[in-house]
Amino acid sequence: MDHAVDRLGEQKSLAFQLDLDADAATINTLAGESGPDEALPPEFAKFLSGLRVDVSVKSKKPLADSGEKDLIGTSMKIAGADGVLAEYRVVGDFTYYRADMKAVGKAMGFPMPSADDLPPSEKEMKKVLEGDWVKVDTKKLESSRKAAGGASKGAGADDIDAKTQKKILDAVSRVIAHEVTFRTKSGADGVEHVVAKGNFRDLLTGVFDKLRPLQDDLPEGAELPTAKDLKDAPNKKVAVDFTLKNGDLRQIKVDLAVLADGQKGTKLPLVLKFSKAGDVSAPSGATEMPVDKVPGGGSLGGALLGGGGF
Repeated sequence: MDHAVDRLGEQKSLAFQLDLDADAATINTLAGESGPDEALPPEFAKFLSGLRVDVSVKSKKPLADSGEKDLIGTSMKIAGADGVLAEYRVVGDFTYYRADMKAVGKAMGFPMPSADDLPPSEKEMKKVLEGDWVKVDTKKLESSRKAAGGASKGAGADDIDAKTQKKILDAVSRVIAHEVTFRTKSGADGVEHVVAKGNFRDLLTGVFDKLRPLQDDLPEGAELPTAKDLKDAPNKKVAVDFTLKNGDLRQIKVDLAVLADGQKGTKLPLVLKFSKAGDVSAPSGATEMPVDKVPGGGSLGGALLGGGGF
């Protein structure tokens, strides 16, 4: 497993895809078992069942050795059953963004504003609402975002230095070695499954107990949950299935249904797949948007354009 994870960092092109491998009926069933107040609207359960998040990154160097200047391009795409809902790419000096607001409104169960609803002063947003590509200068976007957030520690304030990263990884590794059991199962064509199993609450408690001495080295605002908070975590065993092929990590799967008090046999697999990155080139015909017209104080599309990282 260590070797397979290291191999990911040796790649110059990497993509991962995250989705729920469950239909709308299963999602509705699990949500409803939490109580009538937790029931989901039918259209939203359908939306979740078809939701997929794709992240891609390409670099001139192996990703483990890459800095921001080495990246050729990064992208994140959120798609539903009917196609792309929102996407951003960071390529060269610009961050590119598009969204299908009509599809987003349909999925959420309420209509989103159309281009015709915009006042003249917001004409720059017309392209966004019509689903066309827009672009923003990445450096200006980052400066605006930090100014809006009142960052006081300057550039890199949210970064974790390499020494602290190693301490975190060592701490987590020690907990996993103590709390998690592993078994392997070989298949055909070079496929191997490694199943890691452990108690969810014990694992979380152990990890955060080890991280608390590092609190002062973490970014400002990164508050760790207290022991009292963790008492509410499910006291259940969870299995994580890692799929390897010829030594490369291809997929991680965990059944979230075991953390709920659902019917026996109900499954809600969360699947993370790894592959080579797809297209992360700059889209043609994008309209440039002034940073002062970006919604949310410099974070276009909320979390989607959080400043040029991924």
